[in-house]
Amino acid sequence: MLGAHVSIAGGLHNAPHNGKAATCDVVQIFTRSRTQWTAGRLPPQDVEKFQQAQEATKVRVVCAHAIYLINLASPDKALFRKSWRALLDEMNRCDLLGIPLLVAHPGSHVGSGEGKGLKRVAEALNRALDRSPDGKVTICLETTAGQGTSLGHRFEHLAEILHRVEHRIRVDTCLDTCHIFAAGYPIQTRKEYRATMKAFDAVLGLGGLRVIHMNDSRRDLGSRVDRHEHIGRGRIGKEPFGFFLNDRRLARVPKILETPKKSPRDDRINLKRLRSLVKRKQAASPGTASTRPGGRKGPEHG
Repeated sequence: MLGAHVSIAGGLHNAPHNGKAATCDVVQIFTRSRTQWTAGRLPPQDVEKFQQAQEATKVRVVCAHAIYLINLASPDKALFRKSWRALLDEMNRCDLLGIPLLVAHPGSHVGSGEGKGLKRVAEALNRALDRSPDGKVTICLETTAGQGTSLGHRFEHLAEILHRVEHRIRVDTCLDTCHIFAAGYPIQTRKEYRATMKAFDAVLGLGGLRVIHMNDSRRDLGSRVDRHEHIGRGRIGKEPFGFFLNDRRLARVPKILETPKKSPRDDRINLKRLRSLVKRKQAASPGTASTRPGGRKGPEHG
């Protein structure tokens, strides 16, 4: 399942159509303006049009991305409260729209220390989840590049957060190729890829990996600078993306582009490059994915 993050300009129902224009199988969206804290309620007719567009195009919206204003690790009490409440709103919107996954960044500790920041992220998640006892959406914590004081650039960061989450069944992970590369995890050779994914599996469990963001990197390995680039045009290079695409353990994990673009043509080009790397049709087989911490297999998306 290959896709891209697409625009919702003109209405949420346009997302599947934008995905189809870009040759996507699946897409990721923002369900609201990414530059504003508040969002209006979703009218029932908008939700219906959104569902109808997915049926008409056969392009599924498998995940949403939380707005970048949110900082779940903030030491500022007002911002912390604002952040977890905004995350709760994102969760509710996903449930209304039937979007199964919500990708979120852990946040930045802003100099207060990694340990305290990680505790605050878990606390924020627990508060939001407590207020959504019947919610269906799964929050996917995204690996980060480690720019500034952001958390999530070590697999252990996400593991610490997950360990503290009370509703563990509703929180999983998202891996971003640009981010882990910039954070210092090598993936350029098959040996490096295997070692990095082995580390991910040991710390977090591949069974809990629900989304992969497929982005090349403008900056070098270990730079801790988050700058996405077109597939094969950055420091990672084209071939390593084939390791992800041909890994049978990841066959059912949606792979989403977040590469630079001015039009759907850019996504079409990048998706074509990715598809050229697929050696054979992938099919998940029993026992290929590790169980996540807690022993539960990662749900399928197919």
